[in-house]
Amino acid sequence: MGVWPPVVLAPMAGITNAPFRVLCREQGGGLFVCEMITTRALVERNPKTLRMVRFAESESPRSIQLYGVDPDTVGRAARMIAEEDLADHIDLNFGCPVPKVTRRGGGSALPYKRHLLRRILRAAVANAGSLPVTMKMRKGIDDDHLTYLDAGRIAAEEGVAAIALHARTAKQHYGGVADWSAIARLKEAVPEIPVLGNGDIWCADDALRMVAETGCDGVVVGRGCLGRPWLFRDLANAFDGSAERARPTLGEVAAMMARHAEGLVECFDVERYAVADFRKHVGWYLKGFAVGGELRRELASAESLDQLREGLARLDHDQPWPPNTDTPRGKSGERGKVQLPDGWLDDPWDGAVPDDAESDTSGG
Repeated sequence: MGVWPPVVLAPMAGITNAPFRVLCREQGGGLFVCEMITTRALVERNPKTLRMVRFAESESPRSIQLYGVDPDTVGRAARMIAEEDLADHIDLNFGCPVPKVTRRGGGSALPYKRHLLRRILRAAVANAGSLPVTMKMRKGIDDDHLTYLDAGRIAAEEGVAAIALHARTAKQHYGGVADWSAIARLKEAVPEIPVLGNGDIWCADDALRMVAETGCDGVVVGRGCLGRPWLFRDLANAFDGSAERARPTLGEVAAMMARHAEGLVECFDVERYAVADFRKHVGWYLKGFAVGGELRRELASAESLDQLREGLARLDHDQPWPPNTDTPRGKSGERGKVQLPDGWLDDPWDGAVPDDAESDTSGG
């Protein structure tokens, strides 16, 4: 896929901002994608969105994931990225299962509309200039409306450089078990372009197993790296044939937590807001370690860097990396029903853009 190791940090709303990407990138190579950017918000130069596409000086290649439903708007966004040198790579989101996205016909709902998908991919590739355009998708809306094989063929025909498949349906959301056999079927269906697998990679050995079982060309990692930037060091070692794995002490974890929070303060400029944003990471970083409930609550409710540092100093810095932490992290659970525009499933070949399809704000 042109990147070694063949590893991609999945875009995650509220997570994969520049400070977190930098920490992950330091551990090992790959492609580290920013939070999902809405095409309308980008072309309208929404201030928050423009801040979200800022990259640290050390970041190369720079990768932006776009979410859009209107081919014209997607094309304008791709042209803007290329002409203004905002990034080195464009990824298109057809995998987001969040209701506020799917009810507009976007994300994982969109590939059901085959002609609309083709129009969007064609507009992006035509306007991206020399930048590679890739796409990320799911298996489909639900088990009765699978779209990934059709979408893969359309992508290959329209000049998409690589495809990533999260091996769940939109209805599954993040619940159940990822169906890695679907990744193998997609690889067979589009042998001419790289296929990356996504879903249930909690440790580096999972990544090696996915490649061995499916024949995919690389892996996309999302929830598995929450609170664990070291996973990218493990992945680099694994793909280089080394059995060495990162096993940081609680002191090393605490130092990383402090750096993460400090990076957010630099990124957001407002300390109280940045520290509040960091709180969601505390439980992920401390997963498996023996830390008292009171100290955990203190760290997860800190309102300043000093408060956070004070709590981190009271951790048992010599405590070794806990066993059995290569388990699911982050949100999980299945959806009762996927929210879709009225009549969305009536005609899979309808290429019309739904009313009110384009959101004017970025992020999850």
